[in-house]
Amino acid sequence: MQVLVMMSLPVVCYFLLSLLAAEAAPAADEVAYLPGLQKQPSFKQYSGYLTVPEGKHLHYWFVESQKNPSSDPVVLWLNGGPGCSSLDGLLTEHGPFLIQDDGVTLQYNPYSWNKISNVLYLESPVGVGFSYSDDKNYITNDTEVSMNNYLALKEFYRLFPEFSKNELFLTGESYGGIYIPTLAERVMEDAALNLQGVAVGNGMASYELNDNSLVFFAYYHGLLGTRLWSELQMFCCTDGTCNFYNNQNQNCSAGLAEVQDIVYSSGLNMYNLYATCPGGVRHRVSVDGGKLVIRDLGNSFINHPSTHLWNQKLRGLASLHLSVRLDPPCTNSTPSTLYLNNPYVRAALHISPKALDWVICSAEVNLNYGRLYLDVRKQYLKLLSALKYRVLVYNGDVDMACNFLGDEWFVESLQQQVEVQRRPWLYDDDDGRQVGGFVKEFDNIAFLTVKGSGHMVPSDKPIAAFAMFSRFIKRQPY
Repeated sequence: MQVLVMMSLPVVCYFLLSLLAAEAAPAADEVAYLPGLQKQPSFKQYSGYLTVPEGKHLHYWFVESQKNPSSDPVVLWLNGGPGCSSLDGLLTEHGPFLIQDDGVTLQYNPYSWNKISNVLYLESPVGVGFSYSDDKNYITNDTEVSMNNYLALKEFYRLFPEFSKNELFLTGESYGGIYIPTLAERVMEDAALNLQGVAVGNGMASYELNDNSLVFFAYYHGLLGTRLWSELQMFCCTDGTCNFYNNQNQNCSAGLAEVQDIVYSSGLNMYNLYATCPGGVRHRVSVDGGKLVIRDLGNSFINHPSTHLWNQKLRGLASLHLSVRLDPPCTNSTPSTLYLNNPYVRAALHISPKALDWVICSAEVNLNYGRLYLDVRKQYLKLLSALKYRVLVYNGDVDMACNFLGDEWFVESLQQQVEVQRRPWLYDDDDGRQVGGFVKEFDNIAFLTVKGSGHMVPSDKPIAAFAMFSRFIKRQPY
């Protein structure tokens, strides 16, 4: 009582309401009926909001494990962008239900990651998906996002205290390569959180290494001719070392503009070199008289979410197009968009009337986002120095957005002790034992490729992705 006397009345009310919310929120957030399913799931699922300071409300969708939720790990999943929704991961990658082309029907996913874990899908930062801020201010940066993700995680455990002792794994994809290690840096210092490891798929770990490696990837996958390759070697490289990242040589820049045009706007699927481009080529970027020219062939303005040079050139132009959608290239988000904006679905998921219409990526968030970390080497070294976390960096090997070679260079640059030299890893499917890709294991970190997969590994190779994920959280050899 003495503490209550010293508090102001509003603070006391907030404190009491918080205690009540801790008991009521999970029940209020439980999804009793999800449209689109022929049969409702046997596992529990929840959807609602995790509120953090300054009136920010982060939407979450939590699916309990189909195996043993009380003891199975809690896995946080974050998609990237920055500005893209983690519900894309749920509905098209490794969630328990996969959206069908009609935008109405859901089918159960036999390789869902919640077969063996409790998975928390968080739409972050505010302004993404159904997440919103009371002041409608969606300007943010890496540091603010890592803090808000940490506070959202704390709020999740306040609402779901029964999971606080379960093992915790932080996982993500693409710009999640920045989100996850910067979040892990905070989580590892909180003894109340049972962090066991992190996994990042096709992640942005270093802008410099990603840009430098992409040119090699493109040449050795047959995308650049000998004339262009020779010019790049002549103008961008010195004594066998190439700088394709921030080279000031104008001839080098001209060559790199050609590379960007081939990779990003010639009609190739930048997320999977060997896949088709759903919906066809929707835009073309070319160089005319030294100027970058964008010809939009559809109704979407597309901004590549990861490459440093690409972002610098497009950011000014893209700011003129905030009113149009920001869809990732060669990505068909129509089914998910139709489903999540269905009023019955929004009601089932307890979506606030203050939330905007759902889109896969927010142009406003992306174009106003402050990228403070050009690499996350410090965060990885901090995690690895603790000698107790399992870390996995995995890449589909035909992705050009965050290519495998750049992430492999990044992991090698951490200079960890090698435990298992690079070797094939195997998994079983209906045709028998298959080569899943290649893996190299260090003391507490592994680098793993998934053969024939693009940027969204669980979408392209669901069986291999599930085998990899299972071995990761169970601390089994890959």
